[in-house]
Formats: sequence, C-alpha cells, structure tokens
Amino acid sequence: MEKRVVFKSAWLPYVLLMPQVAVTAVFFFWPALQAVYFSFQIQDAFGLTTQFVWFQNYAALFSDSHYLSSFRVTAFFSLTVAATGIGISLVLATMADSVVRGALAYKTFLIWPYAVAPAIAGVLWAFIFAPSIGIVTYFLKKFGVDWNWIIDPEQAMLLVVVASVWKQISYNFLFFLAGLQSIPKSLLEAAAIDGAGPFRRFWTIVFPLLSPTTFFLLVMNIIYSFFDTFGVIDATTQGGPGDATKILVYKVYYDGVKAADLGGSSAQSVILMIIVISLTVIQFRYIERRVQY
Repeated sequence: MEKRVVFKSAWLPYVLLMPQVAVTAVFFFWPALQAVYFSFQIQDAFGLTTQFVWFQNYAALFSDSHYLSSFRVTAFFSLTVAATGIGISLVLATMADSVVRGALAYKTFLIWPYAVAPAIAGVLWAFIFAPSIGIVTYFLKKFGVDWNWIIDPEQAMLLVVVASVWKQISYNFLFFLAGLQSIPKSLLEAAAIDGAGPFRRFWTIVFPLLSPTTFFLLVMNIIYSFFDTFGVIDATTQGGPGDATKILVYKVYYDGVKAADLGGSSAQSVILMIIVISLTVIQFRYIERRVQY
C-alpha cells in the first residue's frame, strides 16, 4: 500500500517548498531574465549609457564569422567529449566489475579524478603536454611527432578533449559501475550455460539493461561539454590558437568580460540556453524511445 504524507495545515507544504523556490528564482530564473533583457541593449564600455536596439545584437552575431566558427568548434568538441568519455567509462566499469582481487583499490583510483577541479585538470594536462618540458611531448618527439599545441589548432583541440574526458570519466564510471552491479548475475550465468560468449552476453543482456544509465549520462555529458569545460579551456588554451578551441560558453565569457560587449555576450547566453534546452528536449523526445526501463 502506498504511504502518503498528510499535512494538517494547508499552507505548510508551500512553506517547506519556499526555500527551494527562492533559490531557483534568485540564482536561475532571475539571471536568465537579466540576460534576455541585456541582449536587447548596447552599452558603452563603462556601462554609463544604454541604448535599446531590439534584435540588433542577434543579427550581428549571425553575421560574425568568428561566432559561426564557435558553433562548429562546440559541436565537434561536445560530441567528441561525450562519445569518448562514455565509451572509455563503460570499458573501465566493465573491467572493474569483473575484478575480484584488489577491486576496492582499482575503483578508488578511477574515482579520484572526479575530485579535481576543471581548472586544475587543465593545468595538469597542459604541463604533461607542454611543448618544451612535457613528459608526453618528450616521448612524442622520440617517435618523430612535432608536438606544440600552442601554435597547432588540431593539437590544441586534442589537448582540451583529453583533459575534459579525463575529468568526466570518474562521473560516468560511478554510474556505469552501479548499473552493472544491479544486473542479476543469474541472467548472465543462464546465458553462459546456453553457450553465449562474453561479447554476446554483453551486447544482448548487459548493454540493453544499461540503456537508462547510458541515456542519462549522454544528457549529462552533453551539458558538461557545453558548460563545465570552461575551466579546462581557460586554464590551457584560452580559446586559441586563433578560435580553434573557443567553444560557445568561452566566447560568451570572452566577449562579455574581456571585450566588454555586454549586449552581444547576453545575446550569446540566450542562444546558448536555447540550444541546450532544445538538445535536452530532443534527447528525451527521440533517443529515450530506445531506452528499455
């Protein structure tokens, strides 16, 4: 029988909800409304004069080749980070689930990167791949690879992808491992008795049962690559060389803080918010149909 909480007072549930509603309104809805309002304005560099220009900031953005370039960079970066991060995490979680001896130490080492801040992760990988003193650069030069991500756009993109994926692997690993450990072992044992090999058992039993977890992580990784990778990029390439690693969220920061274009930066924030909401709706509308709960 379902247990339901009954409040003696009609207003008590609303009072209990008020702190959460207040936090959401102050820190989420109010900044979003402010961004929409500022996106219709042009301010001088010191914020002393303001002019209401309607959609002029939006029109200027879509005629700016640098802004259109950041769309392509963001699409490539987010898809690469999400696909690579989920794939590697699934492999590591599968290996950790089958480890018998030393499993706790193995899992602990894989969870550690989650405690590292994105900016620290960026600095760490920037040192490892540093063109002059990086240890990976040293071995790459042994194999004849000329590595210098400061001037090479493709190498700069590879660096921020590696750092972002490494930072997110622990998060994905925790969910995949929990999902794997919730699968009844009797199903796998019955399939093994019927002659199914490890690869067939994984694709016909394990992976379909992990589809809710995979779908959840797909949504979270896309959002992560759009927003939470700002610290990695700012600590390593700062969007360069050129615009090679300047994703949308970093261009919002660059135009608003460094270029003092509050109206254009606000318009970019509104567009970025619409893109993320649209991607989330599309994922729940179409991709979720393939999920087996």
